[in-house]
Amino acid sequence: MEDKPGIKKSLGVLATALCLVVGAFHIFDVSGVMVLSTMIIRIVHIAFMMTIAFLNFPLSKRKGLKDSGLDFASRVILALITIAGSLYMLLRWEAIATSGGMTSSLDAIVGIIMILVVLEATRRSVGLALALIAVGFLIYPFLGPYLPGIVKTRAISLQRIFTFLFTTSEGIYGIPIGVSSTYIVLFCIYGAFLSEFGAGDFFYAVAKKATKGLLAASAKTAVIFSTLIGMISGSAAGNVAVVGVFTIPWMKKEGYKDYEAGAIEALVSTGGQIMPPIMGAAAFIMAEILGVPYTNIMKTGLIPALLFFSSTMIIVHLLAKKNGLQSKADSDEEPKTKVNLWEGAIHFLVPFLTLLAMMFMNYSPFKAAFWSILALLAVNVLWRRKIDKVFIDKIIRSLTDGAKSTVPLAIACAAAGIISGVLSVTGLGSKISGMIMTLSMGKPFLALLYTALVAIILGMGLPTTAAYLILATVVTPALAEMGIPLLTAHFFVFFYGCLSTITPPVALASYVAAGIAGADINKVGWTAFRFGLPTYILPFMFVYGPGLLMQGSALEIIWTVIMSLFGVYVISSGLVGYLKTSIPLWMRLVLFVAGALMVLEGLLTDAIGAALFVVCLLIVNAKLKRKSA
Repeated sequence: MEDKPGIKKSLGVLATALCLVVGAFHIFDVSGVMVLSTMIIRIVHIAFMMTIAFLNFPLSKRKGLKDSGLDFASRVILALITIAGSLYMLLRWEAIATSGGMTSSLDAIVGIIMILVVLEATRRSVGLALALIAVGFLIYPFLGPYLPGIVKTRAISLQRIFTFLFTTSEGIYGIPIGVSSTYIVLFCIYGAFLSEFGAGDFFYAVAKKATKGLLAASAKTAVIFSTLIGMISGSAAGNVAVVGVFTIPWMKKEGYKDYEAGAIEALVSTGGQIMPPIMGAAAFIMAEILGVPYTNIMKTGLIPALLFFSSTMIIVHLLAKKNGLQSKADSDEEPKTKVNLWEGAIHFLVPFLTLLAMMFMNYSPFKAAFWSILALLAVNVLWRRKIDKVFIDKIIRSLTDGAKSTVPLAIACAAAGIISGVLSVTGLGSKISGMIMTLSMGKPFLALLYTALVAIILGMGLPTTAAYLILATVVTPALAEMGIPLLTAHFFVFFYGCLSTITPPVALASYVAAGIAGADINKVGWTAFRFGLPTYILPFMFVYGPGLLMQGSALEIIWTVIMSLFGVYVISSGLVGYLKTSIPLWMRLVLFVAGALMVLEGLLTDAIGAALFVVCLLIVNAKLKRKSA
């Protein structure tokens, strides 16, 4: 182990090669070139993803252990165990399925080893929090018989637990990994193709053109740019890391305080996960769990996403007005791009229109993503009129980067499979639903409040996808039993899972933004939380006002959208403390309540909210008249 740099480089090259192979595998699978059973695809997918994770992620980040001989040995050994266990399952799954689920003690032994390997891969690539949660659920079946009351469970044998989690389609090879091996990996590859072929430059040019000449143009460019990129990345913290290096300096140079610039970037990067047409990975899992077309999820999420985006734009505008800022166009810190908008529109709108058209024609999202990639390549070839080494290298990098970005998501899905499998085999899921109903005394509002708190706390230490998967399995059945529509319940936990990335004290997106802005972490976190308050209210609003989720008549939906947009403006005025001029604290609180009433569906609440706003506006106008006199 003397040549450690050489070993590290070799492992990196091998991991990159495997990324290319698994990316090509999934492209060929969805294209129809290969026709494989669902179970084979899931086994191959998680085998590749865990092997790549072990080759890429060290045993520990501590200086003494990272890149040590023990670290490299553990990477190779665990990668080999992953391959051996996956090959065993490839050879055994069909015999188990045709025998009606008959398993052996050897299946249980291999299952125990593979579950432990999944937990270690989770610790390395996703984080300790999710690994510990999965371990907690894994221990429950063995402690359950000795626990009191509602959490007590019947005794279940060791063989039964581990064969259930390893050999059935309800454990590590369950729905979560099924979604990862179809939707998530294809859309990660799709995002990598868009990025590699210049979508970032095009989105920047579009955002710059849309905000030209506006007050605080650089900040508004940052909002639009981050939202567009966020649709592709599907990761709030990742989006901040990629885009924030450009947008945060623009906003600081324009006059925003360092913590304000960081907070705005963290907030809008979070919103990218809920913006159709390409929402975060959790949205695809939602479609699979509910058994509805992904287009239904897109349609349902459209109005909340637009309200999120509008809220951020209004806050940026009002902050600029309050602080007396002016737009500083063509900042030296802004990237100089030579993107022609017309050329970019052809290159990227054609693939986007292909994606949307195919999804609205009821093709599966991953099929639509595949054909959209082909459309992107076809337009590029027709425009450049050549296929050269640069073009081939871009394809290879896209497949590699897309597969690499899928790794932590896939492993989070495998860990979530352990959790959902334990909930299923022990019946704990229904017991937790009963506990929520008991604690909330049957009142939906209390159940929603508890759910929101649990979602935010879970999301603080977990990726959005993992947090959503756990909540969708554990909590949403209880909300559905209380009469809340299942789709609404799933959207409720999905939103709070996303918002957890800007919720202190552990706010991953805010932490990354603070590092780039050179600002205090806590100040950025709490400012992002304050700016995002309208969105924290939204999930409650669309539970009680289904028009926000495109449910109801066209007239009801249009009225709800208009009043909600006005309500978001009023809430934002209260949050920033600006309505034509700076306003006192009491008026900020009144405006916040008035805006919330307008977002809440109902003519009476709309009228009360509007009346409160008018009163505040009259007081401000009177004050300004006295001042001018």
